[in-house]
Amino acid sequence: MSDQYDVIVLGSGPGGYVAAIRAAQLGLKTAIVERENLGGICLNWGCIPTKALLRSAEIYHFMQHAKDYGLAAEKITADLDAIVKRSRGVAKQLNQGVTHLMKKNKIAVHMGTGTLKSANTLEVKGDKGTETLTARHVIVATGARARELPFAKADGKRIWTYRHAMTPPEMPTRLLVMGSGAIGIEFASFYNDLGADVTVVEMMDRIVPVEDADVSAFLEKALTKQGMTIMTGAGVEAIDVTAKGVNARIKGKDGKVAAHEFSHVISAVGIVPNTENIGLETLGIKAERGIIQIDDYGRTNVKGVWAIGDCTPGPWLAHKASHEGVTAAEAIARELGNKDVHPHPLDRSNIPGCTYCHPQVASVGLTEAKAKEAGYTVKVGNFPFIGNGKAIALGEPEGFIKTVFDAKTGELLGAHMVGAEVTELIEGYVVGKQLETTEAELMQTVFPHPTLSEMMHESVLSAYGRALHF
Repeated sequence: MSDQYDVIVLGSGPGGYVAAIRAAQLGLKTAIVERENLGGICLNWGCIPTKALLRSAEIYHFMQHAKDYGLAAEKITADLDAIVKRSRGVAKQLNQGVTHLMKKNKIAVHMGTGTLKSANTLEVKGDKGTETLTARHVIVATGARARELPFAKADGKRIWTYRHAMTPPEMPTRLLVMGSGAIGIEFASFYNDLGADVTVVEMMDRIVPVEDADVSAFLEKALTKQGMTIMTGAGVEAIDVTAKGVNARIKGKDGKVAAHEFSHVISAVGIVPNTENIGLETLGIKAERGIIQIDDYGRTNVKGVWAIGDCTPGPWLAHKASHEGVTAAEAIARELGNKDVHPHPLDRSNIPGCTYCHPQVASVGLTEAKAKEAGYTVKVGNFPFIGNGKAIALGEPEGFIKTVFDAKTGELLGAHMVGAEVTELIEGYVVGKQLETTEAELMQTVFPHPTLSEMMHESVLSAYGRALHF
């Protein structure tokens, strides 16, 4: 006898568990299938525990600069084991929170590995043996894992993925980070703040290459000033693990290959979707390189099967997955006869990106270069942190906020920030873009003083030659 549901969600990450909650809120009988930890990678091994690590590093950084604030702190040390323990405690608390939310919303939880047998049938193998679940709709939310290079297979000792880097067996002395996306730069920042000698190697011509070129240039300068070695236009060609560490052969921008010694390596060169052996081929679900193809509501090409999150086209971000989860759940409810719910298609142009290094990076929409490539005539505003009273008072005068507008219509096309707390500030521009604001509304908005948010106002004014404080 199989268990029957309206919706089964395969995977309980920030996309899956949010989709399940929204489906349950809409009165649908809902189940979730998870093979490891409720909350998925984000809550247990990704977004949240890494921010706990970075918070410890940030406080350690400030303690080392206590005298800059008129304070005295002596014999400051960092206890890596204690830092990791705190991070794992945060993850555990959130995992328990998701467990509570499943109970609160009366969502059935089936722990085990799920495989699609048909568009409406899921086989789950777990501690209870093999279960067969049926549903009118199935949402695939299986997420992704770290990509491994053939010559740099993670061993957890010398060569790490992000999971190893969060629970390190020891503190690195000389650390090589391969890749300068958000994951790579965040771990580089964390270990650099704790005292490791960090080298970042990036194949593209600049770090955080998805960001605006001005942000990349500023961040590289800031990280170099902090003591990091940044190698752009470079690539790691071979890695040999030795008794004492790692020997890496790195091809530099000049084309020359040189050997470098490191104690540890973090591989942060992208992700691979977790879509093998879940039944995609059996059902004929379209996927490209393992990435499930969907429409703007999460529908696959097979009726009744939906997909969201990191196993679908990017950007591969937790908040994008959660939004997709809500959209898919509402679209399913609509198909099942709920005429009071009105799902909206995902607008990929308005998904913010955040990197929690020091200084932080945040952005939304088109970069200046992408806007010009798209044929826009642009007006660009730029305002530095040094011109903001709150930033100076905080002792955080480094950074800037850049805004990009369509010169013809005043439409806000993009916003790009680097500096203290910009990951919190960016949402102001996200809301503005969602409401299809122009420079006129932003100029007429009253920003509180003294706050960092005033720089957002000044950046808009700057685009039109009206900046007041710089």
